Amino acid sequence: MQDATLTHKKDANHSTEIAIAPHITVGGRDLLIVGGPCAVESLPQMETVAERLAQAPVQALRGGVYKPRTSPYAFQGLGDEGLAILDRVRRQYRLPVITEVMAIHQIAAIAAHADVLQVGSRNMQNFDLLKALGSAEKPIVLKRGLAATIQEFVMAAEYIVSHGNPNVILCERGIRSFDPYTRNVLDLGAVVALKHLTHLPVIVDPSHATGKRELVADLARAAIAAGADGLMVECHPVPEASVSDARQALSLDEMVALVHSLRPIAAAVGRSLPAGQATPEPVLA
Repeated sequence: MQDATLTHKKDANHSTEIAIAPHITVGGRDLLIVGGPCAVESLPQMETVAERLAQAPVQALRGGVYKPRTSPYAFQGLGDEGLAILDRVRRQYRLPVITEVMAIHQIAAIAAHADVLQVGSRNMQNFDLLKALGSAEKPIVLKRGLAATIQEFVMAAEYIVSHGNPNVILCERGIRSFDPYTRNVLDLGAVVALKHLTHLPVIVDPSHATGKRELVADLARAAIAAGADGLMVECHPVPEASVSDARQALSLDEMVALVHSLRPIAAAVGRSLPAGQATPEPVLA
C-alpha cells in the first residue's frame, strides 16, 4: 500500500485523535460510543433515545435522515424535517449527532445541523462525493464498502484526506460473504490491520455486520478487545417497530447494558469510557 501517503502510519505510535465536539474525541484513550436508530422517525423518538443514552454514557447519537434503501418503495428518510429534529436534540441533550450524506448537494445542509457526516457502505467509492467532502469542515465517518478490500477502503479515505479534510474516521461494518446466516461478516482482522496501516481512528458497527440483535453485544465487546477506537450501534425505543433494520436494533436498556459491559474490557486494553451526563440543557430558542 505504498501509494497510501496521507493516511499511512509513519511509526507505531503515530495516531490521529479527532474532535467531533467540545470534549468529545475519537482515537485517543477514551472510546467513542455512538448509538441511535437506523432512521430518525420523530422528535419524541429521538428525545427518548437521547435522554436514555446520554446517561449511559453514549457520546454521540446516530440517525439517518436520507436513507439509501435497496427498494425504491421503502422508507427513504425524513430529509430536511429529520435534520431539524437532529439539530434540536443535539442542542437539548448536548450530544453530537452523526448522519449519512448521500449526495454532494446534501453536504451543506447536513453540515449545518450535524457534527459528523457519514459516508455509507454503498458510497465508499463515490469518488466525486469523497472529493467534495474533502472541503467539508466536519469530521467524516467512512464506512467500508460491502465487498471492499482493505486497500480500497484506505484509498477511499485518501480521496477525502488528499482533498483537504484530515478528519476521517474509518468504520468496519462487515463485508458480504456466501453465508446468509449473518447480514455480513464482521472483519475484526481488518480493524487490527487498519490500526497498523493507518493513523486514522477505526470504529466498528456490529449492527450492520450481524443483522441480528442477539449477536451485536458480543461482537461489540470483541471489537473493543481487538483495538477499535469506538462503536456505532443501532438501538431504538421499540426495536420491533423501527421503520428500518428492526431485526438488528437493540432496545435502549440493552444498549445501556452493553455500554456498561465494555468498561472492564476497555480497562484491560488501556482504554476508558467517559462518565455520562446528569441532565440535559434547555432547548435554545
